[in-house]
Amino acid sequence: MLLYLHGFRSSPRSTKARLLGERLAQRGHAADYLCPQLAVAPAEAARQIEQLARATDVAQLCIVGSSLGGFYATWLAERLGCRAVLLNPATRPDRDLQAHLGVQTVYHSDERIDIRPEFIDQLAALRVAGITRPERYLLLAATGDEVLDWREMVAFYAGAQHMVIPGSDHGITNFPDYLDKVLSFAGYST
Repeated sequence: MLLYLHGFRSSPRSTKARLLGERLAQRGHAADYLCPQLAVAPAEAARQIEQLARATDVAQLCIVGSSLGGFYATWLAERLGCRAVLLNPATRPDRDLQAHLGVQTVYHSDERIDIRPEFIDQLAALRVAGITRPERYLLLAATGDEVLDWREMVAFYAGAQHMVIPGSDHGITNFPDYLDKVLSFAGYST
């Protein structure tokens, strides 16, 4: 099972989410793909994704998380002991999202969400001090990420498998070049 967790202000309609779902479908594994619309409140999102994950065979689960979704993926992988692929993951959203409090527009729609101060405390409560089994993680970090510092990602996921992408951007516009590597790590070989 592959559980994709989108980032802040994103949705299941994101390019990376769609590309992963399409590639799995092409390989005959469409039923193995979950990509929920995450709740805005971090505590609620955590409950939501843990419930989804526990309804699957955790031994076969791989979580793919982008940006804030990468933060959630790390929290859940540490909790359940499953594999995770992290795409430009947020390592300190409790620090970084303070600049985004208030009403925000969701990408790929006109929907508006309200980022409340209590969400910062909820994110801090979900933060893990470090990863315990680096072999369970694959990190894709773009050096051209304009939102998050790729060096923080590499340091946080020390010992994990790293794919440092020269240039690119926060959305990893060249993500199609890495799809097969992500799916292979998730247990879906070509």
